[in-house]
Parts: sequence; structure tokens; C-alpha cells
Amino acid sequence: MVNTATQRFTFEEYLAYDDGTDNHYELVDGLLVLMNPPRIEHFLITKFLEQVLDSAIAQLSLPWLTFRETGVRTGYSKSRLTDLCVVTKDQTKELLGQSAVFQTAPRLIVEVVSPDAIARDYRYKRSEYAALEVPEYWIVDPLAAKVTILLWEEGLYEETVLVGDQAIASPTFPNLSLTVEQILAAGTVA
Repeated sequence: MVNTATQRFTFEEYLAYDDGTDNHYELVDGLLVLMNPPRIEHFLITKFLEQVLDSAIAQLSLPWLTFRETGVRTGYSKSRLTDLCVVTKDQTKELLGQSAVFQTAPRLIVEVVSPDAIARDYRYKRSEYAALEVPEYWIVDPLAAKVTILLWEEGLYEETVLVGDQAIASPTFPNLSLTVEQILAAGTVA
């Protein structure tokens, strides 16, 4: 992650920003921060989880959608790019014809840790998602072979760290049958 300029942007300027490249940026305290391309393992895990969550949404007939690499406004001059988020169809309708940056809290956010994003995913995004009161936040960490589940309860995140064959317990998806091993194995190619 690299700060690209010293010029400060408003949130509205960030939404309209186009430098003519395929670069992805987060807005952090008004500054554009260039996001490095993730490793292939990161994409494989994210794709797997998107498919699992899409299936769970369909099974429960919920009016929800999953999106990869969408933005979430986390402050006055802050916007983060999520690896995966689950939002309502109503939230999605609000963005038709606009940049894909949600201004209300998703039901669930998943971040997959990359070597250059450890502090960002565990510390900065955690506090920013807590400020939004995101009900459920997963930190999938293939580097440490664990998944951290953060559930918003009474004004704080309650944290559960899972490893190996431990099952994910998700109040958002109570019928989910998924282990840490399955998630991490998705980051390999057989």
C-alpha cells in the first residue's frame, strides 16, 4: 500500500476520481492510497468464500448480495476496499448509477490478509468497521493459518480465533457448514 499523492481529497472527489489506470485506491484521511495487487491465493480464497456465501444466501432465500472489491465509507474522508462483503439488495439499489462505495454498514465483511496488509486488516479496518457497527467481520489469515471472527455485541467486537478443523459460527449465516481448513485449502490449486 502506497500513498500516491499529498493532495487531499474529499469523499465526493474520491468517488469521481479516475487516473486513467486500472489502479485501485482507498481513501485514508483524505489521501489516496494505492492498493497493491493481491497474491493469487488471496483471489482463490475470496472467490471460494463468495461462492459459499452466495449459495447460503440462495438456500435461505435472503434479499442479499455478495460483492468483491467494493468500497465502504468508513469516515468523513475515509473509504476502504473490502475483499468481500454481504449487503442487502436495498443497499445495492441505492448505488445504481454511482460508484460502488457503500455508505451504510454491510451485514458481513471478509478481509483476506496479505503480507503487506497485516496491520491494515487487523487494526485499522477493524476499528473503522467497528465505528460503522458492521455486525460481522471475518479476517482470513492464510499467513498464520487462522480465521478471526469479530461479532458486534454491545458496542464492541467479540473476537473468536479459529484454526484447523474448527467450524465457522456465523450468526449471519447460521446454517453455514465451513471450516478454517476448507477456507485455507481454497488458496491452493490441485
